[in-house]
Amino acid sequence: MKAQTIVDIKNLSFYYNQQLVLEDITLQIPKGAFIGLVGPNGSGKSTLLKCILGLLKPSEGSIRLFEKPFKEFSEWYKIGYVSQKANSFNTGFPATVFEVVSTGLVSKKGLFKRINHQDRKKIIDAIESVGMGDFQRRNIGELSGGQQQRVFIARALVSEPEFLILDEPTVGVDAKTVQNFYQMLGHINKEKNITLLLVTHDVGTITDKVSHVACLNRHLHFHGDTLEFSNQKDRLSEFYDHHVHVLTHDHGGCDKC
Repeated sequence: MKAQTIVDIKNLSFYYNQQLVLEDITLQIPKGAFIGLVGPNGSGKSTLLKCILGLLKPSEGSIRLFEKPFKEFSEWYKIGYVSQKANSFNTGFPATVFEVVSTGLVSKKGLFKRINHQDRKKIIDAIESVGMGDFQRRNIGELSGGQQQRVFIARALVSEPEFLILDEPTVGVDAKTVQNFYQMLGHINKEKNITLLLVTHDVGTITDKVSHVACLNRHLHFHGDTLEFSNQKDRLSEFYDHHVHVLTHDHGGCDKC
């Protein structure tokens, strides 16, 4: 049986102040995939995410979500999103891990609904799924950058999305924590069967973590599985418009990630 297509983008272009930011993008994301979206600064990665999330309207082309035309799609609770702004969270904000994660239920429950026993179980399950079970009563400001990012992912997971988008989730996170962080995402993808779209600059780290790679620099220069991508590494400089080194990272763990 053919896998459901979560995102189906056809011939998408986007202009900003008459400047072409994205040109003729065609991209499909099947259910269960873990896609790494890579590209240099200014390549249009965040713009593409905003088009998928409905925050920007494509100038040309079409988007289907969960096999529905964009205008007919209304089940936004199926999509979780962790933005770059999560990295600049006010660490002085007086909220516990449990309280921060509970705010992820607003899209389903509404603003002023009380949390019931079933909701509490979902919150605890989401916290435990990112390895933060021992920290649920800890103030968010007391955590390391990597721990905070895990909490923000739990907040996105608590509404039980089928598709999770992460925009540069390791920016500002200690390099020693990154490998374990990606391992956690792989677990979420495989064990929870959640389709992931990860935006990152870290080409060297993701190639052995994701199932597919999409390389964007205004055009979609490459989209395929990691084996195909490994055979294209000599073309990265062409994709990025400058010389690129693909680094091999230390796979050591970290107690604080």
